[in-house]
Amino acid sequence: MMADNQLSDSGSHGPIPMHASGLSIPFAAFFIVGEIAGSGVLALPKAIDDSGWIGLVLIVACALLSSYTGSILGQAWLIVRERYPEYKKHCPNPYPVLGEKTFGKKGRYVVSFSINFTLFGVSTVFLLLAAENIEDLIEDWTGTDLSFCVWLVILAAGICPLTWFGTPVDFWPVAVGATLATAVACILLIVKVALDEGTYDPISHSKTEFEPFFMAFGTIVFAFGGHPAFPTFQTDMKRPSDFKWAVTLGYLIVMLMYLPISTIAYFVYGKNVNPNILLMPNSGALNQVVEVMITLHLLLGLLIVINPFCQELESYARVPKEFSWKRCVFRSVVVAFILFMAETIPTFGAILSLVGGSTVTLLAYICPSLFYLKLRTVRQQDMVEIINGNKDDSLSLPNEENSGLPLWVKVMNIEIILLGAVAGIASTYSAIKSIISSSFSKPCYV
Repeated sequence: MMADNQLSDSGSHGPIPMHASGLSIPFAAFFIVGEIAGSGVLALPKAIDDSGWIGLVLIVACALLSSYTGSILGQAWLIVRERYPEYKKHCPNPYPVLGEKTFGKKGRYVVSFSINFTLFGVSTVFLLLAAENIEDLIEDWTGTDLSFCVWLVILAAGICPLTWFGTPVDFWPVAVGATLATAVACILLIVKVALDEGTYDPISHSKTEFEPFFMAFGTIVFAFGGHPAFPTFQTDMKRPSDFKWAVTLGYLIVMLMYLPISTIAYFVYGKNVNPNILLMPNSGALNQVVEVMITLHLLLGLLIVINPFCQELESYARVPKEFSWKRCVFRSVVVAFILFMAETIPTFGAILSLVGGSTVTLLAYICPSLFYLKLRTVRQQDMVEIINGNKDDSLSLPNEENSGLPLWVKVMNIEIILLGAVAGIASTYSAIKSIISSSFSKPCYV
């Protein structure tokens, strides 16, 4: 479907992103919000209680850092497009290509594995949360307690045909619907939490300790880590050079969703907050409306998240870009694997913290800065040799005077890399330790 669609950096922004012209800034921002918001709304309140009030500062910091690294990730892709004209056409796996053009085949393999692990984990979390919400809603409405495990199968079967769309530009209404659903849910959820004020007086908070703090950090990073799919959105834009504005707008919307609900829940619920804030007592009709909206977002968000994952795998399996039965079968198998993982580990907290602390940290904070510095510091003569085929694609760092980057930019990006590495290692260690030491939930099929 995208084979004949060559995206251009020229042209006007229309109100609706048509297949021939690509996504506009607002619609690219909708995809960003649709991909990363939703699970954060439900899980961040508990993460803030585990991390203490400093967690609220981490939300703002992660939003700013993620916006910056998302922007330079887009700039890195623009550099690759200019140096390698073949990528000015649609590329199904731009992030792995970035890894290869900066650190060779090893860079591509690391990025590819991280993306697949992340998006597979995110898709599993979205399916688990959606099934959990549906189970709760149906029990409230009908009094029938249909098994959570059965709902996983029903939702996976229902969403499977919708995963057959080609690329994000083919299903832009999904992004709009996911964003609007989350926005409505956040407003109603704030109202609900405010109405619960005084229920848990006096308010007390959990003691901040090493392991819970870094597991909470992994959850916060997970809530902002949409980077694995960002280059895919950028390649579908009408003007890929405008991606930085889409990232800025997207993260501004996400922070306006996350920060108010996390703050008010911290001061109203304290340590009584549930890992899924929708499952707090005294639900009522208002909470049910919020559950409907959030569940709608999770299902639509799953479509957004699973798409770059499928495109990445299809590039290796040589599935045709045009719509075909091979795509339908391949993506149905992917959905089946996600369903199997959800049925095997029917709790989202462990997956969320582990993915957030490991590969999301790598893809959101370490790789963007690392790739950007490497691409911006390549010698011009090396670049000429690479283009002429006389030098290996794995670029080498030149002397500082040849880089053209201000010193403060280099220092800031190096600090981001170091911070991401230290925090990611600590968060991953805490998540693995918690998984090993905790009692496992039985798989649905046992």
